Amino acid sequence: MAEVPEEAGYVRHHKKKIAFLFSAMRHFARELEEDGWKVRYSKLDDPENAGSLTGEIERAREVFKFVRAVVTEPGEYRLKSALADWAEATGAVLDFCQDSRFLCSRERFQIWAEGRKQLRMEYFYREMRRETGLLMDGDQPEGGKWNFDHDNRKPAKGGVSLPHPPETRPDAITEEVLDLVEARFSGHFGTLRPFWFAVTREGALQALAEFAEKALPAFGDYEDAMLQGERFLFHSVLSHYINAGLLDALEVCRRVERAYYEGEAPLNAAEGFIRQIIGWREYVRGIYWLNMPGYTEKNFFGATRPLPEFYWTGETEMACLSAAITQTREEAYAHHIQRLMVTGNFAMLAGVDPREVHEWYLAVYADAYEWVEAPNVIGMSQFADGGLLGSKPYAASGNYINKMSDHCAGCSYDVKRKTGKGACPFNSLYWDFLVRNADKLRENPRLRQAYRTWGRMSTERQDAYLETARQVLERYFWD
Repeated sequence: MAEVPEEAGYVRHHKKKIAFLFSAMRHFARELEEDGWKVRYSKLDDPENAGSLTGEIERAREVFKFVRAVVTEPGEYRLKSALADWAEATGAVLDFCQDSRFLCSRERFQIWAEGRKQLRMEYFYREMRRETGLLMDGDQPEGGKWNFDHDNRKPAKGGVSLPHPPETRPDAITEEVLDLVEARFSGHFGTLRPFWFAVTREGALQALAEFAEKALPAFGDYEDAMLQGERFLFHSVLSHYINAGLLDALEVCRRVERAYYEGEAPLNAAEGFIRQIIGWREYVRGIYWLNMPGYTEKNFFGATRPLPEFYWTGETEMACLSAAITQTREEAYAHHIQRLMVTGNFAMLAGVDPREVHEWYLAVYADAYEWVEAPNVIGMSQFADGGLLGSKPYAASGNYINKMSDHCAGCSYDVKRKTGKGACPFNSLYWDFLVRNADKLRENPRLRQAYRTWGRMSTERQDAYLETARQVLERYFWD
């Protein structure tokens, strides 16, 4: 095992993410040694550290003279390519083992995708439900429906009793890692302390138990909600534990399923959560490997604007964006609606280069790895793949944010004002986005009504929207 600068720095990963992974690695190495394994572990500050995983394998090969190495299938294309190139250059043999953190192998997904005109997640999800038996009544879904998403769109109200994910006090190993990260990665994005992530399987299991008991019952109802000052609501905050391997995806789903069958959580909550794991998580990984290399370079709209500076600072008068980015800086976490409908929505409406958006998301979240992040950003958030993953762009005006959050009430901008000074930027940018991309989107069945609405507007109204959008873009991109 090796902590190497190349993996910590190929994008400027959030300090908390680096600390979480290094501490989890050190704790796991200690557990292996206690179980009788011999562990060759290179710390980041080891003067002999080769700087890359391939370099560390080569360094070990010089000592042990092996000709064959066994490695878990990498999660990112760049790393698999680097390992394959190393093996070819050195003549060593690499055996890639299937990654057991996933239920659907890459080969299995490729078979599912072959010959399909559209790769819609819903159909893949149903197959995964049948294969795992999760929330199934014989060959039919529990409750008579596969998907209860319609029940999971309630806006949260103030005064709701909200849990907080369990906090783990850093031990001596974690404190050593925190000091190391502060010294070596001080220029990276994010706040390092306070640090409360679990870094062992035992701690991650405790987080799962508390989620199932305290948050899951209301998770479904408020899955898409946002509340000022409430960073976690009823979300599990388990994704970084699952993606790093501290929790097994199927065991998490079985625990949630049990909560439903024992009457601890309603069906819409259990189904909505399980769909995120065996549906969406497995699906986006399949999409990633099916389309690499090249997927991260997709740019369907030809967007070229740079990522605004406030994505790194959180310093903007738009309350929803400020809240999501500030939270991301401090927690290395934001839930899926903040990512999709706030930070992602603004970037797409404004015409930001999707490659820059992709690299930002990869850097700032503790659960971000390219296999999961790229399809979510390139496909879902930015529609840069032209509809391979989603049936329409997730474009929305300020009305959506106002409906699902309380951010607008305290914002410097007026969400009900459509054009002119003080109008919510999302309102004019929404129409500007549709107009400048009309040639590519006008025939999309799910956007025809929006274009009909635009066509019924007076010329004066249309001009007001476009002029307001021009001023917004000038303010954020040319100041």
